[in-house]
Amino acid sequence: MVAIVAWSHSRFGRQAGESVESLAVSAAAEALLHAELAAEDIDEIFLGHFNAGFSAQDFTAALVLQADAGLRFKPATRVENACATGSAAVHQGVRAIESGRARRVLVVGVEHMTNSSAADIGRNLLRASYLPEEADNQLGFAGVFARIADAYRDRYGDPADALAAIAAKNHKNGAGNPYAQMRKDLGFDFCRVESERNPRVAGSLKRTDCSPVSDGAAALILADDATAATMPRAVRFRGIAHAQDFLPLAKRDVLAFEGCTLAWARALAAAGLQLADLSFVETHDCFTIAELLEYEAMGLTPPGRGADAIREGWTTMAGKLPVNPSGGLKAKGHPIGATGVSMHVLSAMQLCDAAPAGIQLARPTLAGIFNMGGAAVANYVSILERRR
Repeated sequence: MVAIVAWSHSRFGRQAGESVESLAVSAAAEALLHAELAAEDIDEIFLGHFNAGFSAQDFTAALVLQADAGLRFKPATRVENACATGSAAVHQGVRAIESGRARRVLVVGVEHMTNSSAADIGRNLLRASYLPEEADNQLGFAGVFARIADAYRDRYGDPADALAAIAAKNHKNGAGNPYAQMRKDLGFDFCRVESERNPRVAGSLKRTDCSPVSDGAAALILADDATAATMPRAVRFRGIAHAQDFLPLAKRDVLAFEGCTLAWARALAAAGLQLADLSFVETHDCFTIAELLEYEAMGLTPPGRGADAIREGWTTMAGKLPVNPSGGLKAKGHPIGATGVSMHVLSAMQLCDAAPAGIQLARPTLAGIFNMGGAAVANYVSILERRR
């Protein structure tokens, strides 16, 4: 058994006075403090850092060692898998403990994006698509998901009302999250209507359909069962799964999100659970159309019926399966390498009744996390349960 026994989380948003180095070092130091462990007790380090041009400093795994001299000479590896980079790092940590090679692992996720120009941000993110197909896409990844939204409209009908409702839900949740970049309840009408303050970004997608550019870091400490038994808190992994799909969209049905479906099925089977057993889900809403498709891919609704979940209130804080109580990427922000680690940290907080008061659910017992890279290319699912 592997458990999360400590964590840290920075505020997400524009961090003008910070860098990849300072954010990663602070997150690591705060996680060690939360665990009340000495740095010497850590066996291995994994850093989730996408970069792709956001930072002039590359080769960043060793930066974490600067959090404490006791980390010097520990194995440290940078992990990258596009927007699922954070979860890739977490899963590597889980596997290191499951293999018996480590008992305590420090995982850090970090990104500093806002120093880049808008044009560079678009180019950097587009590198997570298949460039032979997308290199000429002037609208970046928003353009990729705008085409997916158009394909959804053509096959199933206009999802505009559902997308606005998803955005409004996540902004309402994010208003209660002190770590979130955007802490304002915008309401359905604002999210639904194109305006000067909510312009079109790409195709039918408006600004409220797109996650913001963010800086931030999150960290957690993983431990084996013997160590977790001595800790004041422990959230165990009931199941994990990773399904990697083809990178070219032309080789897939872009509305099926088959890798997402498979990752959920594998993780739930490993956990011995069904989707209905979960108390809540943190899912990858880089764009509102992604969350809509994820409702369908995880099995909450049949294909083409994702709008039912938001229209009926199933995914609100008071619904039968709250989705993104943190505000999701849409409100919380999306510093690429930090996102998956953040999802695990905030889910662990929920299960320990330690989340910020504005987003804490009533007595959650099981959490599901879905973090993806690209358009459902890298698909990671974790099922978490409070051990104590």
